[in-house]
Amino acid sequence: MKEFKPPFRILLGPGPSDVDPRVLKAMTQPLVSHLDPVFVGVMDDIQKGLQDIFKVKNPVTLPISGTGTAGMETAMVNMIEPGDDVLVCSAGVFADRMVQIARRARAQVQTIEAPSGEAVTPGQLMRAIEKKRPKVVAFVHVETSTGVAQPIEALAELLREDDIVTIVDAVASLAGQPLDVSANGLDFVYSGSQKCLSCPPGLAPVTLSPNAVQRLRSRKVPVQSWYLDLSMLEQYWGSERRYHHTAPISMNYALREALRIIEEEGLAARFARHRDNHRALVAGLEAIGLEMYAKREVRARTVNTVKVPDGIDDAGVRSKLLERYGIEILGGLTDLKGKIWRIGLMGYSSQRKNVLLLINGLEEILSEMGFSSTSGAGERAAVGSYERVS
Repeated sequence: MKEFKPPFRILLGPGPSDVDPRVLKAMTQPLVSHLDPVFVGVMDDIQKGLQDIFKVKNPVTLPISGTGTAGMETAMVNMIEPGDDVLVCSAGVFADRMVQIARRARAQVQTIEAPSGEAVTPGQLMRAIEKKRPKVVAFVHVETSTGVAQPIEALAELLREDDIVTIVDAVASLAGQPLDVSANGLDFVYSGSQKCLSCPPGLAPVTLSPNAVQRLRSRKVPVQSWYLDLSMLEQYWGSERRYHHTAPISMNYALREALRIIEEEGLAARFARHRDNHRALVAGLEAIGLEMYAKREVRARTVNTVKVPDGIDDAGVRSKLLERYGIEILGGLTDLKGKIWRIGLMGYSSQRKNVLLLINGLEEILSEMGFSSTSGAGERAAVGSYERVS
C-alpha cells in the first residue's frame, strides 16, 4: 500500500470546513494517556473554552467523543424518557433526524412544519404548546440542508420561564453565528467540531443548564445508551475524573487549539467576519444573476443556499469547481437534490479570498454552460460589499 497524500481542497461545503494549520499541528503532538495529569489539564482548558463560546457557566459542558450527530443523539436520549411528549420544530433534514431519534427513544413526537427555505414562527410554536404541552421542545439553529437560521431568541422567549426542556442543534452555528445560551435560557445545546470551530470531525461539544441537569438526575429509567449517558460522562469530565472511555486524545488537542484561536480572535470579531463574508458572497452571487434559496430575513451566515439555474447541470458545475479550483461546494439533499447548491463559509474557510475565488469560478463555469451574466460583475459586487463595512 502506497503512502496516502490527499489533494489540497478549499472546503466551502456545509461541513467540514478547512482546518487552521495550527490545529493540524496540535494533532501531531505526542500522545499521553486519557488519565494522565497533563491530559486532565487539557480537559480543564477545553471545558473553560467551551463555556466561553456557549456563553455559559454550566459545569456540565464537555465534548462528546463522536460527531455532531452523536451530540444530537446524546441530547435526545438523555432528556427523553419513554412516553414523553416531544415537540420538534421541523424545517429541514436535520430537524427530521431529531424526530427519528426521539421516536427511537420512544417519545410521543409532534412536529411543527415550516415551508422549505423558511423558519418556524413564534406563533406556530405558541399554538402548538397551547394545543398539547410537551416536556421537550427541540429545534435546529442553522439548518444545514436549507441555509435557514431559526429565530432562536423569539422562540426561546416563549419557553424561558417554563419547565419545558429546550434542545438546540448548534452544529452549524456555534462560534460563527451569535448564540447566547444563558441569555436565551436554552437547556441542552450541542454542536460539532468540524464546522465553525474549524476542527476535524470527531467531537460534539454539549452544554447543559441546571434545568437539564435536574432532568437528567431525576430520570425514572436509565439512559438507553451506555456510551452517551451523561450521568457517567459528567463524572469523567467532572472533578472525579472517573474513567468512562478512552477519549480521542489528538482530537482533544485539536479542539483545545481551535478554542485558543477563537479566544485570540474574539467572538464579536469572529461573528462580524462571518457576517461580512456572507454578505459579500450573497452580493456577488446575485450580481452574477443567481438567486438565493433561503428567505432574506432568515438566512444563515454560515451555510448559504443558492438555487441552481434552469438548464444548468448541478453536478457538472460542482465537478468543474473541484477540478479547476480545488473548491468543494455541495448540492441539495432529498427533495432539494439538483435544485440548490450549499456553500459553507465557516471558521477558517470563511475568508475574503475564498469568497472572491468562488464567485469568479462560478461565473466562469456558468458562462461556459450558457448562463448569461456581465463579466466581473460578481467580484465587483462582492468587493463593494466589503468596502461598505471597512
